[in-house]
Amino acid sequence: MALKRVKPTSQGRRFQEYATFDEITKTEPEKRLLRVIKKSGGRNANGRMTIRYRGGGHKRQYRLIDFKREKDGVPAKVTAIEYDPNRSARIALLHYMDGEKRYILAPVKVKVGDQLMSGPDAEIRPGNALPLKNIPLGTQIHNIELRAGRGGQMVRSAGGYAQLTAKEGKYATIRFPSGEVRMVLQNCRASIGQIGNIDHVNVSLGKAGRTRMLGRRPKVRGVVKNPVDHPMGGGEGRSSGGRHPCTPWGKPTKGLRTRSRKKSDRLIVKRRKKR
Repeated sequence: MALKRVKPTSQGRRFQEYATFDEITKTEPEKRLLRVIKKSGGRNANGRMTIRYRGGGHKRQYRLIDFKREKDGVPAKVTAIEYDPNRSARIALLHYMDGEKRYILAPVKVKVGDQLMSGPDAEIRPGNALPLKNIPLGTQIHNIELRAGRGGQMVRSAGGYAQLTAKEGKYATIRFPSGEVRMVLQNCRASIGQIGNIDHVNVSLGKAGRTRMLGRRPKVRGVVKNPVDHPMGGGEGRSSGGRHPCTPWGKPTKGLRTRSRKKSDRLIVKRRKKR
């Protein structure tokens, strides 16, 4: 994928960059693999706002992605590389030999006409899915299962890949893009290769309107608000807040650990952040 910088015909387009979409081979999605997305605006079932700065955005339809890759031994042909508005990665449309069609995350070096397969006997090549016990050490992988049979939950964004570094007993050790090193059961599945659309990280939106199309509303700093609206607001002239950073409800932020302990935490060998 390549990026194109537009001419500065206005202030909004001066720093704007967007993808050229050269790798896209099909513009219309597969209708049977589409589902409706209902907008919530950051509100829960009771109508209360639980996530701030959400709302609006362009209308989208969800593409059903096959994260499980459980059709073992059935060859599939890549018939199209498509754009997915719900994620940063591109998606590939597979036509299986038995007539079924499914979407998968499109890795680097996978193009139309390639034949992919999943299962323990699959070849080690980009796009194929295998259990970790059948993947050689040092291989780049993505779409990794945390629990066997649940489907890939880790390393699914554009340009992402993890590396299989060791195998011992029933666990495999994986180094993730964040720097975290974690043990995962060897019967969990992963897909081979690096996810495509690598230049996504270099895209510059260039103007506020493109952010609004993504469904993100403007944020206002607490120090510029009035005292009635935020604990850090008020003050004559400019002020630095006068207290540790906090939320509008007084809870500490910017460094406060909010992650709850999970059973899978014991499998983390090296954390992405130092304690």
